[in-house]
Amino acid sequence: MRGSQDNEFKTALKKLIIEACDKDVSPEEVSDTEPMFGDASVLALDSMDALQLSMEIQRVHGVVLADSKELRRVFTSINALADYIRPA
Repeated sequence: MRGSQDNEFKTALKKLIIEACDKDVSPEEVSDTEPMFGDASVLALDSMDALQLSMEIQRVHGVVLADSKELRRVFTSINALADYIRPA
């Protein structure tokens, strides 16, 4: 099952992001489709959060996110991240 179709997986990702980046939001507040970065985002992630999050994703899921262009694409939304980690 693709990651974006697995609500339990997406909730786990949201919890991972919130804990790794020390954000004061609940998983229910985080949209699956809205941007994860910027002031308009509930998460309001920045470049330091991206580094922290990429290391945590590697630790937990064994997925390496090293290329900056790839990071920007993968971190556009929870759905995009979920599909990258679990493509099928």
